[in-house]
Amino acid sequence: MERLNGIVEKINDLLWNFPMLALLLGTHLYFTVRLKGIQRKVPLGIRLSFSKKGMEKEGISPYEALSTALAATIGTGNIIGISAAIAVGGPGAVFWCWLSGLLGMATCYAECFLSARYRFLRTDGTVCGGPMYVMERMLHKKGLAVLFSFFAVVAALTVGSSVQAHSLTAAVTSQLPVSPHLVGIGAAVLAGSILVGGAKKTAKACTCLVPVMSVIYLGGCLYLIVRNAAWLPAAMKAILGSAFSSRSFIGGIAGTAVITGIRTGMAKGLFTNEAGMGSMPMTAAMSNEDSPVCQGLISMTGIFWDTLVMCAVTGLAILCDMVKEPALYEGAAQDALCFIAFLGLPFAGKQLLSLCLVLFSFATIIGWSFYGERAAEYLWGKRGAGLFQIGYMVFVYLGAVLSLDFVWNLSDLANACMAIPNLVCLWMLRKKVSV
Repeated sequence: MERLNGIVEKINDLLWNFPMLALLLGTHLYFTVRLKGIQRKVPLGIRLSFSKKGMEKEGISPYEALSTALAATIGTGNIIGISAAIAVGGPGAVFWCWLSGLLGMATCYAECFLSARYRFLRTDGTVCGGPMYVMERMLHKKGLAVLFSFFAVVAALTVGSSVQAHSLTAAVTSQLPVSPHLVGIGAAVLAGSILVGGAKKTAKACTCLVPVMSVIYLGGCLYLIVRNAAWLPAAMKAILGSAFSSRSFIGGIAGTAVITGIRTGMAKGLFTNEAGMGSMPMTAAMSNEDSPVCQGLISMTGIFWDTLVMCAVTGLAILCDMVKEPALYEGAAQDALCFIAFLGLPFAGKQLLSLCLVLFSFATIIGWSFYGERAAEYLWGKRGAGLFQIGYMVFVYLGAVLSLDFVWNLSDLANACMAIPNLVCLWMLRKKVSV
Protein backbone atom coordinates (compact mmCIF):
# COMPACT_ATOMS: atom_id res chain seq x y z
CA MET A 1 0.00 0.00 0.00
CA GLU A 2 2.88 2.39 0.81
CA ARG A 3 4.37 1.77 -2.63
CA LEU A 4 1.02 2.43 -4.33
CA ASN A 5 0.56 5.57 -2.27
CA GLY A 6 4.01 6.76 -3.35
CA ILE A 7 3.13 6.23 -7.01
CA VAL A 8 -0.10 8.20 -6.65
CA GLU A 9 1.79 11.01 -4.89
CA LYS A 10 4.29 11.24 -7.77
CA ILE A 11 1.49 11.39 -10.35
CA ASN A 12 -0.22 14.14 -8.36
CA ASP A 13 3.01 16.11 -8.13
CA LEU A 14 3.41 15.87 -11.89
CA LEU A 15 -0.18 16.88 -12.65
CA TRP A 16 -0.53 19.64 -10.11
CA ASN A 17 2.90 21.23 -10.35
CA PHE A 18 2.00 23.43 -13.33
CA PRO A 19 -0.19 21.77 -16.02
CA MET A 20 -3.49 21.79 -14.10
CA LEU A 21 -2.84 25.22 -12.64
CA ALA A 22 -2.28 26.67 -16.11
CA LEU A 23 -5.24 24.81 -17.61
CA LEU A 24 -7.69 25.87 -14.92
CA LEU A 25 -6.52 29.47 -14.70
CA GLY A 26 -6.44 29.75 -18.48
CA THR A 27 -9.98 28.39 -18.75
CA HIS A 28 -11.26 30.78 -16.07
CA LEU A 29 -9.67 33.76 -17.80
CA TYR A 30 -10.84 32.71 -21.27
CA PHE A 31 -14.49 32.40 -20.31
CA THR A 32 -14.35 35.59 -18.27
CA VAL A 33 -13.26 37.46 -21.41
CA ARG A 34 -15.42 35.53 -23.89
CA LEU A 35 -18.56 36.01 -21.79
CA LYS A 36 -17.71 39.69 -21.24
CA GLY A 37 -17.46 39.49 -17.49
CA ILE A 38 -20.43 37.21 -16.83
CA GLN A 39 -19.71 37.70 -13.11
CA ARG A 40 -21.49 41.06 -13.33
CA LYS A 41 -24.78 39.16 -13.61
CA VAL A 42 -24.52 37.60 -10.16
CA PRO A 43 -27.39 39.77 -8.80
CA LEU A 44 -29.65 38.45 -11.59
CA GLY A 45 -28.57 34.89 -10.84
CA ILE A 46 -29.40 35.37 -7.17
CA ARG A 47 -32.86 36.68 -8.01
CA LEU A 48 -33.47 33.75 -10.33
CA SER A 49 -32.31 31.23 -7.73
CA PHE A 50 -34.90 32.45 -5.22
CA SER A 51 -37.70 32.55 -7.78
CA LYS A 52 -40.70 30.25 -7.23
CA LYS A 53 -40.47 29.25 -10.88
CA GLY A 54 -40.19 25.49 -11.30
CA MET A 55 -41.47 24.59 -7.83
CA GLU A 56 -44.69 23.25 -9.31
CA LYS A 57 -42.93 21.13 -11.93
CA GLU A 58 -41.69 17.57 -11.69
CA GLY A 59 -38.03 17.03 -10.89
CA ILE A 60 -35.66 19.34 -9.06
CA SER A 61 -36.33 23.07 -8.92
CA PRO A 62 -33.49 25.53 -9.65
CA TYR A 63 -33.25 26.36 -5.93
CA GLU A 64 -33.02 22.67 -5.02
CA ALA A 65 -30.34 22.14 -7.65
CA LEU A 66 -28.34 25.09 -6.28
CA SER A 67 -28.76 23.87 -2.70
CA THR A 68 -27.50 20.41 -3.66
CA ALA A 69 -24.44 21.92 -5.33
CA LEU A 70 -23.81 24.18 -2.33
CA ALA A 71 -24.13 21.23 0.04
CA ALA A 72 -21.31 19.53 -1.85
CA THR A 73 -19.08 22.60 -2.14
CA ILE A 74 -19.57 24.37 1.21
CA GLY A 75 -17.33 22.17 3.31
CA THR A 76 -14.70 22.19 5.98
CA GLY A 77 -12.38 24.01 3.58
CA ASN A 78 -14.45 27.16 4.11
CA ILE A 79 -13.27 27.05 7.71
CA ILE A 80 -9.96 25.22 7.79
CA GLY A 81 -8.89 26.02 4.21
CA ILE A 82 -8.89 29.77 4.83
CA SER A 83 -7.17 29.26 8.17
CA ALA A 84 -4.41 27.31 6.43
CA ALA A 85 -4.18 29.88 3.62
CA ILE A 86 -3.55 32.70 6.09
CA ALA A 87 -1.08 30.61 8.11
CA VAL A 88 0.90 29.63 5.00
CA GLY A 89 0.66 32.78 2.89
CA GLY A 90 -0.22 35.60 5.25
CA PRO A 91 -3.21 37.98 4.99
CA GLY A 92 -2.75 38.48 1.24
CA ALA A 93 -3.65 34.84 0.63
CA VAL A 94 -7.28 35.76 1.30
CA PHE A 95 -7.19 38.11 -1.71
CA TRP A 96 -6.07 35.29 -4.00
CA CYS A 97 -8.77 33.05 -2.61
CA TRP A 98 -11.40 35.64 -3.53
CA LEU A 99 -9.89 36.19 -6.97
CA SER A 100 -9.77 32.48 -7.79
CA GLY A 101 -13.46 32.22 -6.93
CA LEU A 102 -14.35 35.34 -8.90
CA LEU A 103 -12.68 34.05 -12.07
CA GLY A 104 -14.00 30.52 -11.58
CA MET A 105 -17.57 31.77 -11.82
CA ALA A 106 -17.20 32.16 -15.59
CA THR A 107 -16.09 28.55 -16.03
CA CYS A 108 -18.91 27.39 -13.78
CA TYR A 109 -21.43 29.25 -15.94
CA ALA A 110 -20.02 27.71 -19.13
CA GLU A 111 -20.03 24.09 -17.96
CA CYS A 112 -23.49 24.36 -16.37
CA PHE A 113 -24.86 26.08 -19.49
CA LEU A 114 -23.68 23.18 -21.67
CA SER A 115 -25.12 20.48 -19.40
CA ALA A 116 -28.45 22.30 -19.17
CA ARG A 117 -28.58 22.89 -22.91
CA TYR A 118 -27.82 19.33 -23.98
CA ARG A 119 -29.79 17.34 -21.41
CA PHE A 120 -32.55 15.09 -22.69
CA LEU A 121 -35.47 12.93 -21.59
CA ARG A 122 -35.35 9.16 -21.46
CA THR A 123 -38.27 7.10 -22.70
CA ASP A 124 -39.55 6.84 -19.11
CA GLY A 125 -39.64 10.65 -18.85
CA THR A 126 -36.66 11.06 -16.50
CA VAL A 127 -34.07 13.75 -17.16
CA CYS A 128 -30.59 12.75 -18.28
CA GLY A 129 -27.69 15.17 -18.32
CA GLY A 130 -24.24 16.14 -17.17
CA PRO A 131 -20.77 16.45 -18.68
CA MET A 132 -20.60 12.73 -19.53
CA TYR A 133 -23.70 12.96 -21.72
CA VAL A 134 -22.37 16.14 -23.38
CA MET A 135 -19.13 14.32 -24.17
CA GLU A 136 -20.94 11.32 -25.61
CA ARG A 137 -23.74 13.02 -27.54
CA MET A 138 -22.09 16.25 -28.71
CA LEU A 139 -18.42 15.29 -29.01
CA HIS A 140 -19.09 11.62 -29.79
CA LYS A 141 -16.32 10.66 -27.39
CA LYS A 142 -17.70 7.78 -25.35
CA GLY A 143 -14.27 6.98 -23.90
CA LEU A 144 -13.89 10.48 -22.52
CA ALA A 145 -17.34 10.24 -20.94
CA VAL A 146 -16.54 6.88 -19.33
CA LEU A 147 -13.25 8.21 -17.98
CA PHE A 148 -14.96 11.25 -16.48
CA SER A 149 -17.73 9.16 -14.92
CA PHE A 150 -15.38 6.56 -13.47
CA PHE A 151 -13.28 9.16 -11.70
CA ALA A 152 -16.41 10.97 -10.56
CA VAL A 153 -17.37 7.76 -8.75
CA VAL A 154 -13.87 7.50 -7.26
CA ALA A 155 -13.96 11.14 -6.17
CA ALA A 156 -17.38 10.65 -4.57
CA LEU A 157 -16.18 7.63 -2.58
CA THR A 158 -13.02 9.39 -1.43
CA VAL A 159 -13.34 13.14 -1.06
CA GLY A 160 -17.14 13.14 -0.89
CA SER A 161 -17.56 10.22 1.49
CA SER A 162 -14.49 9.03 3.39
CA VAL A 163 -12.66 12.34 3.79
CA GLN A 164 -15.77 14.19 4.97
CA ALA A 165 -16.70 11.37 7.34
CA HIS A 166 -13.21 11.60 8.81
CA SER A 167 -13.60 15.36 9.37
CA LEU A 168 -17.05 14.87 10.86
CA THR A 169 -15.78 12.21 13.25
CA ALA A 170 -12.83 14.35 14.34
CA ALA A 171 -15.18 17.25 15.14
CA VAL A 172 -17.56 15.05 17.15
CA THR A 173 -14.90 13.15 19.11
CA SER A 174 -13.13 16.41 19.99
CA GLN A 175 -16.21 17.45 21.95
CA LEU A 176 -17.79 14.18 23.07
CA PRO A 177 -16.35 10.93 24.50
CA VAL A 178 -17.78 8.73 21.77
CA SER A 179 -16.28 5.93 19.68
CA PRO A 180 -15.40 6.76 16.06
CA HIS A 181 -17.11 3.49 15.11
CA LEU A 182 -20.41 4.73 16.53
CA VAL A 183 -20.03 8.08 14.77
CA GLY A 184 -19.25 6.30 11.48
CA ILE A 185 -22.22 3.97 11.78
CA GLY A 186 -24.55 6.84 12.70
CA ALA A 187 -23.36 9.01 9.80
CA ALA A 188 -23.65 6.11 7.34
CA VAL A 189 -27.18 5.21 8.46
CA LEU A 190 -28.35 8.83 8.40
CA ALA A 191 -26.83 9.43 4.98
CA GLY A 192 -28.28 6.16 3.69
CA SER A 193 -31.78 7.08 4.84
CA ILE A 194 -31.54 10.13 2.59
CA LEU A 195 -29.83 8.43 -0.36
CA VAL A 196 -32.45 5.72 -0.77
CA GLY A 197 -35.05 8.41 -1.42
CA GLY A 198 -33.37 9.32 -4.69
CA ALA A 199 -32.42 12.67 -6.18
CA LYS A 200 -35.56 14.45 -5.03
CA LYS A 201 -35.13 13.49 -1.37
CA THR A 202 -31.43 14.36 -1.51
CA ALA A 203 -32.29 17.79 -2.90
CA LYS A 204 -34.96 18.34 -0.25
CA ALA A 205 -32.49 17.46 2.51
CA CYS A 206 -29.96 19.90 1.07
CA THR A 207 -32.50 22.73 0.89
CA CYS A 208 -33.09 22.28 4.62
CA LEU A 209 -29.48 21.75 5.68
CA VAL A 210 -27.66 24.42 3.64
CA PRO A 211 -29.53 27.50 4.96
CA VAL A 212 -29.36 26.32 8.58
CA MET A 213 -25.63 25.57 8.63
CA SER A 214 -24.81 28.72 6.66
CA VAL A 215 -26.78 31.00 8.98
CA ILE A 216 -25.18 29.47 12.09
CA TYR A 217 -21.65 29.85 10.75
CA LEU A 218 -22.14 33.25 9.11
CA GLY A 219 -23.81 34.52 12.26
CA GLY A 220 -20.76 33.62 14.33
CA CYS A 221 -18.34 35.19 11.84
CA LEU A 222 -20.36 38.38 11.44
CA TYR A 223 -20.58 38.78 15.20
CA LEU A 224 -16.80 38.58 15.42
CA ILE A 225 -16.34 41.09 12.58
CA VAL A 226 -18.77 43.58 14.15
CA ARG A 227 -17.20 43.04 17.57
CA ASN A 228 -13.78 43.79 16.13
CA ALA A 229 -14.96 46.46 13.66
CA ALA A 230 -12.34 48.91 14.90
CA TRP A 231 -9.65 46.59 13.50
CA LEU A 232 -11.43 45.95 10.16
CA PRO A 233 -9.57 48.73 8.25
CA ALA A 234 -6.25 47.34 9.46
CA ALA A 235 -7.27 43.83 8.41
CA MET A 236 -8.25 45.01 4.92
CA LYS A 237 -4.99 46.95 4.65
CA ALA A 238 -3.07 43.79 5.58
CA ILE A 239 -4.92 41.76 2.94
CA LEU A 240 -4.37 44.24 0.13
CA GLY A 241 -0.90 45.27 1.25
CA SER A 242 0.52 41.76 1.20
CA ALA A 243 -1.58 40.33 -1.64
CA PHE A 244 1.13 40.65 -4.25
CA SER A 245 3.98 39.12 -2.30
CA SER A 246 5.06 35.70 -3.55
CA ARG A 247 4.39 34.25 -0.11
CA SER A 248 0.74 35.35 -0.12
CA PHE A 249 0.12 34.17 -3.66
CA ILE A 250 1.46 30.70 -2.89
CA GLY A 251 -0.50 30.57 0.35
CA GLY A 252 -3.73 31.54 -1.38
CA ILE A 253 -3.27 28.87 -4.02
CA ALA A 254 -2.46 26.29 -1.36
CA GLY A 255 -5.27 27.10 1.01
CA THR A 256 -8.43 27.74 -1.04
CA ALA A 257 -9.78 24.20 -0.83
CA VAL A 258 -13.33 25.27 0.00
CA ILE A 259 -15.05 22.52 -2.05
CA THR A 260 -13.87 19.30 -0.72
CA GLY A 261 -12.09 19.60 2.60
CA ILE A 262 -8.74 20.38 4.10
CA ARG A 263 -5.98 19.91 1.56
CA THR A 264 -2.72 21.55 0.70
CA GLY A 265 -0.85 22.32 -2.48
CA MET A 266 -1.87 23.43 -5.92
CA ALA A 267 -4.21 20.47 -6.30
CA LYS A 268 -6.73 22.45 -4.28
CA GLY A 269 -5.83 25.99 -5.30
CA LEU A 270 -8.02 26.90 -8.24
CA PHE A 271 -10.56 24.19 -7.44
CA THR A 272 -12.55 26.68 -5.40
CA ASN A 273 -16.13 25.47 -5.49
CA GLU A 274 -15.26 22.76 -8.01
CA ALA A 275 -15.34 25.19 -10.93
CA GLY A 276 -14.06 23.29 -13.94
CA MET A 277 -14.26 19.86 -12.35
CA GLY A 278 -17.61 18.93 -13.88
CA SER A 279 -19.49 18.14 -10.69
CA MET A 280 -21.82 21.14 -10.44
CA PRO A 281 -23.16 20.67 -14.01
CA MET A 282 -24.72 17.38 -12.89
CA THR A 283 -27.13 19.27 -10.63
CA ALA A 284 -27.65 21.95 -13.29
CA ALA A 285 -28.71 19.28 -15.78
CA MET A 286 -31.31 17.88 -13.35
CA SER A 287 -32.95 21.26 -12.74
CA ASN A 288 -36.35 21.87 -14.32
CA GLU A 289 -35.30 25.39 -15.36
CA ASP A 290 -35.97 25.52 -19.12
CA SER A 291 -33.40 28.18 -20.05
CA PRO A 292 -29.73 27.09 -20.12
CA VAL A 293 -28.73 30.74 -19.68
CA CYS A 294 -30.83 31.14 -16.54
CA GLN A 295 -29.61 27.85 -15.15
CA GLY A 296 -26.00 28.83 -15.82
CA LEU A 297 -26.50 32.10 -13.97
CA ILE A 298 -28.16 30.32 -11.03
CA SER A 299 -25.40 27.72 -10.78
CA MET A 300 -22.76 30.43 -10.98
CA THR A 301 -24.08 32.01 -7.79
CA GLY A 302 -22.96 28.90 -5.92
CA ILE A 303 -19.37 30.08 -6.24
CA PHE A 304 -20.37 33.56 -5.14
CA TRP A 305 -21.91 32.25 -1.91
CA ASP A 306 -19.15 29.75 -1.27
CA THR A 307 -16.07 31.85 -1.94
CA LEU A 308 -16.96 35.51 -2.11
CA VAL A 309 -19.22 35.28 0.97
CA MET A 310 -18.31 32.28 3.15
CA CYS A 311 -14.57 32.53 2.63
CA ALA A 312 -14.66 36.32 2.86
CA VAL A 313 -16.29 36.40 6.28
CA THR A 314 -14.01 33.61 7.50
CA GLY A 315 -10.90 35.50 6.45
CA LEU A 316 -12.08 38.80 7.91
CA ALA A 317 -13.20 37.20 11.19
CA ILE A 318 -9.76 35.65 11.63
CA LEU A 319 -7.72 38.66 10.52
CA CYS A 320 -9.66 41.24 12.55
CA ASP A 321 -9.07 39.17 15.67
CA MET A 322 -5.47 38.50 14.67
CA VAL A 323 -4.76 42.23 14.30
CA LYS A 324 -6.42 42.87 17.65
CA GLU A 325 -4.66 40.11 19.61
CA PRO A 326 -1.64 38.87 17.63
CA ALA A 327 -0.11 37.09 20.64
CA LEU A 328 -2.93 34.51 20.62
CA TYR A 329 -1.91 33.37 17.14
CA GLU A 330 1.83 33.03 17.66
CA GLY A 331 2.86 29.43 17.03
CA ALA A 332 -0.72 28.32 16.34
CA ALA A 333 -1.33 25.32 14.08
CA GLN A 334 -2.43 26.07 10.52
CA ASP A 335 -5.90 24.65 11.09
CA ALA A 336 -6.44 26.35 14.46
CA LEU A 337 -6.81 30.02 13.49
CA CYS A 338 -10.58 29.94 13.10
CA PHE A 339 -10.97 28.12 16.43
CA ILE A 340 -8.93 30.84 18.14
CA ALA A 341 -11.09 33.54 16.57
CA PHE A 342 -14.33 31.80 17.62
CA LEU A 343 -13.18 31.88 21.25
CA GLY A 344 -14.23 35.52 21.03
CA LEU A 345 -17.91 34.57 20.95
CA PRO A 346 -19.83 35.25 24.17
CA PHE A 347 -20.16 31.52 24.91
CA ALA A 348 -19.40 28.07 23.49
CA GLY A 349 -17.39 29.38 20.53
CA LYS A 350 -15.34 26.21 20.12
CA GLN A 351 -18.44 24.03 20.39
CA LEU A 352 -20.32 26.15 17.84
CA LEU A 353 -17.49 25.88 15.35
CA SER A 354 -17.30 22.12 15.88
CA LEU A 355 -21.04 21.93 15.18
CA CYS A 356 -20.51 23.86 11.96
CA LEU A 357 -17.77 21.43 10.92
CA VAL A 358 -20.12 18.51 11.53
CA LEU A 359 -22.92 20.10 9.50
CA PHE A 360 -20.61 21.15 6.67
CA SER A 361 -19.07 17.67 6.47
CA PHE A 362 -22.42 15.90 6.45
CA ALA A 363 -23.78 18.29 3.83
CA THR A 364 -20.82 17.49 1.59
CA ILE A 365 -21.44 13.77 2.10
CA ILE A 366 -25.02 14.21 0.91
CA GLY A 367 -24.17 16.53 -1.97
CA TRP A 368 -21.39 14.35 -3.35
CA SER A 369 -23.60 11.26 -3.17
CA PHE A 370 -25.75 12.95 -5.81
CA TYR A 371 -22.77 13.35 -8.12
CA GLY A 372 -21.51 9.83 -7.61
CA GLU A 373 -24.93 8.32 -8.17
CA ARG A 374 -25.36 10.18 -11.46
CA ALA A 375 -21.96 8.96 -12.66
CA ALA A 376 -22.62 5.37 -11.52
CA GLU A 377 -25.96 5.39 -13.32
CA TYR A 378 -24.24 6.48 -16.53
CA LEU A 379 -21.67 3.69 -16.25
CA TRP A 380 -23.80 0.81 -14.99
CA GLY A 381 -27.46 1.80 -15.18
CA LYS A 382 -30.08 1.97 -12.43
CA ARG A 383 -28.80 -1.15 -10.72
CA GLY A 384 -25.29 0.26 -10.65
CA ALA A 385 -26.61 3.41 -9.00
CA GLY A 386 -28.23 1.27 -6.29
CA LEU A 387 -24.99 -0.61 -5.66
CA PHE A 388 -23.15 2.70 -5.50
CA GLN A 389 -25.42 3.85 -2.68
CA ILE A 390 -24.47 0.79 -0.64
CA GLY A 391 -20.77 1.30 -1.34
CA TYR A 392 -21.05 4.97 -0.46
CA MET A 393 -22.42 4.20 3.00
CA VAL A 394 -19.62 1.68 3.56
CA PHE A 395 -17.04 4.32 2.66
CA VAL A 396 -18.66 6.77 5.08
CA TYR A 397 -18.04 4.29 7.88
CA LEU A 398 -14.51 3.47 6.73
CA GLY A 399 -13.62 7.15 6.55
CA ALA A 400 -14.66 7.57 10.17
CA VAL A 401 -12.39 4.84 11.52
CA LEU A 402 -9.38 4.48 9.21
CA SER A 403 -6.27 6.50 8.38
CA LEU A 404 -6.77 8.49 5.20
CA ASP A 405 -3.31 9.23 3.78
CA PHE A 406 -3.87 7.12 0.68
CA VAL A 407 -7.47 8.29 0.32
CA TRP A 408 -6.35 11.95 0.35
CA ASN A 409 -3.87 11.31 -2.45
CA LEU A 410 -6.36 9.22 -4.42
CA SER A 411 -8.97 11.97 -4.16
CA ASP A 412 -6.47 14.49 -5.57
CA LEU A 413 -5.83 12.17 -8.51
CA ALA A 414 -9.56 11.58 -9.04
CA ASN A 415 -10.22 15.33 -9.03
CA ALA A 416 -7.59 15.90 -11.70
CA CYS A 417 -8.87 13.00 -13.79
CA MET A 418 -12.40 14.42 -13.61
CA ALA A 419 -11.26 17.91 -14.50
CA ILE A 420 -9.12 17.02 -17.54
CA PRO A 421 -11.89 15.48 -19.70
CA ASN A 422 -14.35 18.13 -18.52
CA LEU A 423 -12.00 20.97 -19.45
CA VAL A 424 -11.24 19.31 -22.81
CA CYS A 425 -14.99 19.20 -23.44
CA LEU A 426 -15.37 22.84 -22.43
CA TRP A 427 -12.66 23.98 -24.82
CA MET A 428 -14.00 21.92 -27.73
CA LEU A 429 -17.52 23.32 -27.23
CA ARG A 430 -16.49 26.81 -26.14
CA LYS A 431 -18.20 28.46 -29.11
CA LYS A 432 -21.51 26.87 -28.11
CA VAL A 433 -21.55 28.82 -24.84
CA SER A 434 -23.58 32.00 -24.98
CA VAL A 435 -25.27 34.49 -22.68
